[in-house]
Amino acid sequence: MLEVSGINQYYGESHTLWDSQLKVATSGCTCLMGRNGVGKTTLLKSIMGLLPVRSGRIQLGETELAGRRADLRARLGIGYVPQGREIFPQMTVEENLRIGLGRQTGKDSGETFERIFSLFPVLKKMLRRRGGDLSGGQQQQLAIGRALAVGPNLLILDEPTEGIQPNVVHEIGDVILRLNREDGIAVLLVEQKLPFARRVARDFCLMDRGRTVAQGTMDELTDELVRRHLTV
Repeated sequence: MLEVSGINQYYGESHTLWDSQLKVATSGCTCLMGRNGVGKTTLLKSIMGLLPVRSGRIQLGETELAGRRADLRARLGIGYVPQGREIFPQMTVEENLRIGLGRQTGKDSGETFERIFSLFPVLKKMLRRRGGDLSGGQQQQLAIGRALAVGPNLLILDEPTEGIQPNVVHEIGDVILRLNREDGIAVLLVEQKLPFARRVARDFCLMDRGRTVAQGTMDELTDELVRRHLTV
């Protein structure tokens, strides 16, 4: 589904990503992990085209993404939920979702809405509410719903459980598992909560100081790797 290899990225003259790499399998879930400030969000933004890369490859299936504009990458089937959600607070839930729909109309948009509501029933009840009036957990559900409205084959989530109440964290985990199993949507997420990562992800990718230092299945994420690269 997604393969990133040899990505080098700079802020000015500061070298932030060093030959970074990761893989996300079709219908799989990969958790990108590491301490704060190691380059996880920078890598996600590079995949989305929100930051330029100096070198490397970003392949979605057979399509090379490096050099393409961010909006074109979204049209190729990538849904993105940034850290902090970034919904439109003055717009209603319905308006936020319709922005994600893009050019879909009629039957297609109706089916997309019904799928989103089946995953997040609370959004159907709050269609006329402004996004800024929702709780943090509800805003996160709205942000994920808006990304799903694109009709993605790959969903990228940057710390989807940050600052969210435990019951909604569990619901988001359920949704990720359903997206993999029922819709065949691949998921790449940044996550700090190890129990959540072990529950939803099949694979992991560890970063440290802008470099990929380990990859594998979640069963291969050893206590030693956790101690060396995740604990403070």
